[in-house]
Amino acid sequence: MNFTRAARSPEFDTPTHHLQSIVDSKLSCPFIMHSLNMQALWALSPFLFSAARALPQASVTPTPSSSVPSSSAPAPTATAGGNPFEGYDLYVNPYYKSEVENIAIPSMTGSLAEKASAAANVPSFHWLDTADKVPQMGEFLEDIKSKNDAGANPPTAGIFVVYDLPDRDCAALASNGEYLISDGGVEKYKAYIDSIREQVEKYSDTQIILVIEPDSLANLVTNLNVEKCANAHDAYLECTNYALKQLNLPNVAMYLDAGHAGWLGWPANIGPAAELFASVYKDAGSPAAVRGLVTNVANYNAWSIDSCPSYTQGSEVCDEKTYINNFAPQLKSAGFDAHFIVDTGRNGNQPTGQSQWGDWCNVKNTGFGVRPTTDTGDELVDAFVWVKPGGESDGTSDSSAERYDAHCGYADALTPAPEAGTWFQAYFEQLVENANPSL
Repeated sequence: MNFTRAARSPEFDTPTHHLQSIVDSKLSCPFIMHSLNMQALWALSPFLFSAARALPQASVTPTPSSSVPSSSAPAPTATAGGNPFEGYDLYVNPYYKSEVENIAIPSMTGSLAEKASAAANVPSFHWLDTADKVPQMGEFLEDIKSKNDAGANPPTAGIFVVYDLPDRDCAALASNGEYLISDGGVEKYKAYIDSIREQVEKYSDTQIILVIEPDSLANLVTNLNVEKCANAHDAYLECTNYALKQLNLPNVAMYLDAGHAGWLGWPANIGPAAELFASVYKDAGSPAAVRGLVTNVANYNAWSIDSCPSYTQGSEVCDEKTYINNFAPQLKSAGFDAHFIVDTGRNGNQPTGQSQWGDWCNVKNTGFGVRPTTDTGDELVDAFVWVKPGGESDGTSDSSAERYDAHCGYADALTPAPEAGTWFQAYFEQLVENANPSL
């Protein structure tokens, strides 16, 4: 049977495809993230884990907001060398700020409203999940340029997610993108990347930090027994290669999505993952603008935790710090000297309310985490960032809905929940109330 998930949420992780013959002899289903019968599988394999995903914003252009500092270092010239976050403030996502100020805060009072106002001004990445979002990227970059030209000190950097692969989210239930491989999707994706390159070149004096394609390469490590992923394998590699080459520009720093501890951190997966990511990096010519990898995107894992939660199923790699410090040496040995960023947008409250590590949808007992900063305490990690804007639903809890995923109706999911990507007021309030550090 196939494990499925809701739009832009966790992937399904199976043991690496190098062990596929072993896996197929045990069970004929792909691993994790989401399964309509996940509960029965936890007893069968330690390789069941999850990866939650961010839901991009609708195409709206509110008034751009000011940036929030992530570093107090002197302002450098935009460059792909070194830590690209050092010496920059990160741009506050105008769409997210508008959601919080115009939807969330009017129904909140007192200290909760004050904390929500603070959350609105935390920088979060803007998702370019369709080609029609790229012009909006240009609008944001124009605003950044205006601020920088006016003497912003530190200068502001733009932060975006490139997310429009053909047959996107190949192990997903209802999160397909706008392009199909069967309908010229590879060439359409290349045109999408070309349009992003045009914006980047137009604002060549602006530092731009890009997260590249959540829910893509990690699926090629664990989910090649899913037919759609097997069919997408070559297209994913070709498109990613094109993106890395085309966006290899002096004012760009890129981080490829690398799942999280509960996905690729298992012993059966981490070695093959290192080989795959290093191969992708080297096949693209080892681009100077590819700084490394991003982990925990839209997920809930702690950066560092003293005692592994029960839902991590006995894994010794139960936080992102351990995952990264296990992963980096293997990547380096394979030819990719990667640095990392970690999404801390929803990992502030530990442990979470998850019953199983593979439960990803609108999980209870979560909170906003550490605000974007370069003060990570780990030389491998350039910054903690908010890749997913917290408060947008992971998926609907309405079982009659076309895009319903069973995970969104589990006991550990906050309900009632609206459709994926829609503002979820109760969830936002939970994140605010449980924020750690407090807003």
